[in-house]
Amino acid sequence: MGLRNLQQWKSFAIEALNQSFVVARFLCFLHVTNTYICTAAVTFGPSMLPTLNLTGDLVLAERITPRIGKVGPGDVVLVRSPVNPRRIVTKRVTGIEGDSVTYVVDPKNSDKTCTIVVPKGHIWIEGDNIYDSNDSRKFGAVPCGLLHAKVFWRVWPPKDFGPLGQRAK
Repeated sequence: MGLRNLQQWKSFAIEALNQSFVVARFLCFLHVTNTYICTAAVTFGPSMLPTLNLTGDLVLAERITPRIGKVGPGDVVLVRSPVNPRRIVTKRVTGIEGDSVTYVVDPKNSDKTCTIVVPKGHIWIEGDNIYDSNDSRKFGAVPCGLLHAKVFWRVWPPKDFGPLGQRAK
């Protein structure tokens, strides 16, 4: 009776170990996919109105394009905030290195504009809602190293499901 019990425990242990390896491989796959290929993000706040909802959208963002430097004006991106490094912000690229960008300095109080040339290795980001956005107009050009991903698809809410393209000119 003891030998039969030992055989049952041995087969149980082998099966548990095999299943543990399957789970570990799946978790490694998820980690690599999220870190290097594609990630999901929840966006909220007024800065990207009307493109993204105030109460939050679930979006998919791919990480390959920013790594190879193929992000351009009009793209919606996820960027680590230069003001608060713990936050990831969603903004639209309005200029890449070498571009001349003209922006309204304080849209709530005046029409005064300023023009800058985006430095090498930087991008200029702005929210679509210029009246309520903390962006490059306040903290300047953002180093490309803070660029995380390019948003390409809105998953939630269901009524807005679909690609998130460039803003109409």
